[in-house]
Amino acid sequence: MRNRFSGSMMAIATAGVIAVLWLVVKPTSGQGQAYGAPRTADGRPNLNGIWQALNTANWDIQDHAAGPAPFPLLLGAIGAGPAGQGVVEGNEIPYQPWAVAKKKENYETRLTVDPLKLLGGDPEARCYFPGVPRATYLPYPFQIVQGGSTDDLGILYEFDTANRVIHMDRKPVPPVEAWMGLSYGHWEGETLVVDVTNLHEGTWFDRAGNFHSDALHVVERYTPISRDALSYEATIEDPKVFTRPWKMSMPLYRRLEKNARLLVFKCVEFAEPYVYGAISNHPEEAVKKMWPTWSPP
Repeated sequence: MRNRFSGSMMAIATAGVIAVLWLVVKPTSGQGQAYGAPRTADGRPNLNGIWQALNTANWDIQDHAAGPAPFPLLLGAIGAGPAGQGVVEGNEIPYQPWAVAKKKENYETRLTVDPLKLLGGDPEARCYFPGVPRATYLPYPFQIVQGGSTDDLGILYEFDTANRVIHMDRKPVPPVEAWMGLSYGHWEGETLVVDVTNLHEGTWFDRAGNFHSDALHVVERYTPISRDALSYEATIEDPKVFTRPWKMSMPLYRRLEKNARLLVFKCVEFAEPYVYGAISNHPEEAVKKMWPTWSPP
């Protein structure tokens, strides 16, 4: 009798535990279902809006500590680099051995610029177009524009008024390499997939000197995860610099201010003193440096 009673109590207790576990793990209504974005008039996921990354990837796409202001140290805490979590999958960039040294050299010479050379120093500081994917996580918003008379999408960036067209379901003849590259797009369900090639080798991934060659190939994925957030992924491939493809990812957030819009940040006038130094205010000296044989009339 005692054994039968103990067995019954054990069975009841076991059933109770199973019931509790079922309530804990049972998915509630809507759980596990992918978010469905609003649609445009032609039925495509609607990504229209002004978006911005809220991270420190522009300083360094890998994990990094806070650092002093480099422009110059007299700025104190103004302009200091914030600490941040990396956006690179596994926090590892698979550089070829020679490229590790090149990345270090880029960082150490990021403030050294020869005005006679196209490349040299951080291209962001020189006000060049940031390229892809860096344009996405600069500390400025950007706007996705879709709809209208064409399936193509446009992305407008506040930094230096950079922009690009995403050619949907068609492939124009590739032009020469460009700072913002050439973008082809297609939809995979809710996700906008963008294939980017013809990128200029002069762009960097961040202020830490992470770089690529003219063989860079980027595949971007923009996936709505809520009304006001996108998941962004960029797969990087460059056989001249890296030993294998690698990926970075981050959320992008919608700007919710009333009447939010892109403002103007034309940075050429800010970059001129950095590129040309004191001679920027003395055109004759600038010309003399570029053409030593020139003399004023």
